[in-house]
Amino acid sequence: MSGAPDVHAPAETFDTSTPHSARVWNYWLGGRDNYEADRRLGATMAELYPQIIDIARASRRFQARAVRYLAGEAGIRQFLDLGTGLPTADATHEVAQAAAPTARVVYVDHDPIVLAHARALLTSSPEGATDYVHADLRDTETVLRAAASTLDLDQPVAVMVLSTLGHVADDGEAAALLRGYLDAVPAGSYLMLCDTIETEETAAASDEYADGGAMPYISRPRQTVRSFADGLDLVEPGFGSISLWRPEEPLTGEPVDQWGFVAAKR
Repeated sequence: MSGAPDVHAPAETFDTSTPHSARVWNYWLGGRDNYEADRRLGATMAELYPQIIDIARASRRFQARAVRYLAGEAGIRQFLDLGTGLPTADATHEVAQAAAPTARVVYVDHDPIVLAHARALLTSSPEGATDYVHADLRDTETVLRAAASTLDLDQPVAVMVLSTLGHVADDGEAAALLRGYLDAVPAGSYLMLCDTIETEETAAASDEYADGGAMPYISRPRQTVRSFADGLDLVEPGFGSISLWRPEEPLTGEPVDQWGFVAAKR
């Protein structure tokens, strides 16, 4: 399928001696696809900011709930997952196709580590489809051109940007990036977004993360994250901690410092 990597070919090489965001995130999720450098930084971060493990796990649960809502109640059949990360339980295609077997999902990441695991992302129900685009999500034109081999961009698409936009440090660039994707899809499409909000603790954690050798990841003020939904119609309960977005079980503990929303394009 055009746009998809040859997942049977050797992946690009990667440096296991330097911590990497996808593998550190995997460590916080309790996964096994990480190395000593990742575990060292992950443990340091968890000691400095213990909530980070709760954030990682709450993000995955939010993703599953939001995809389930979109594929079910909202009737969305196409998903563009930008900044996919390493495969884990309840991947987008698993949740979407459980609700709607005809759902079509395109994953996008430029990380050679994710590319090495792309086979796990290319499974699909017989009625649906999945694809993997090995590209930088900031290269909107390339991503959309490749995604169009699987998705019909004249029909509604759920654009997913989860725990990813913090790698784009400039607010204007981040907003323009989102607009580029939303301008390419029709009314009735959705933006699903979550990211860490700025507090004294998260700002210190961002500095420690960058000092640890991983790609810098910033937190943003609440109002800035909320502004990424400007011009869209927020789905209830609106913008807030992802712990409080349509929870399926009673909340235990405090809501996490990662906030987000699901919003429809008019």
